[in-house]
Amino acid sequence: MNNEVLIPDTGSEEVSSKGQTQLAQPQQQSLRDAVEHAMENYFRHLDGQMVTDVYDMVLSEIEAPMLEVVMKYTRHNQTRAAQLLGLNRGTLRKKLKRYGLL
Repeated sequence: MNNEVLIPDTGSEEVSSKGQTQLAQPQQQSLRDAVEHAMENYFRHLDGQMVTDVYDMVLSEIEAPMLEVVMKYTRHNQTRAAQLLGLNRGTLRKKLKRYGLL
């Protein structure tokens, strides 16, 4: 089973064709590629600032919206959400509380 997740690229770049400007069609990219792009962009814009705890920052940036979407998808059924995520229900509740989603 392929676990690669494809997401639409929301960047709407303009393309010039025969003197006309058009918006480029959105392309799909994997979730992995989107994270890689976001991380490269983050480091590119640090402007020499020292940072720490990047791992925790990235996890919280990804985990919170993921939990929100999963809870909507499961109509806030914690048992189904935990199964979908492959988590223990208690672990899910702890994470939901951490992000103020419970």
